[in-house]
Amino acid sequence: MKAEIHPRYFRSTVTCSCGNVFVTGATRPAMRVEICGKCHPFYTGEQRIVDTQGRIERFSRRFNLDG
Repeated sequence: MKAEIHPRYFRSTVTCSCGNVFVTGATRPAMRVEICGKCHPFYTGEQRIVDTQGRIERFSRRFNLDG
């Protein structure tokens, strides 16, 4: 590797909004995320809609759907 061109690599602590905390390697020392593998609907098996910025309501209004 060339010197002085690569970012620093940290042992990073990732904190999810559900409270799950895990350690991984990254270029930042700490990160906060909204969804992790512990609370993501695909991994938990529960049917839950993750709405970002009112997209579902906007879609329903656009196509006159009852929802």
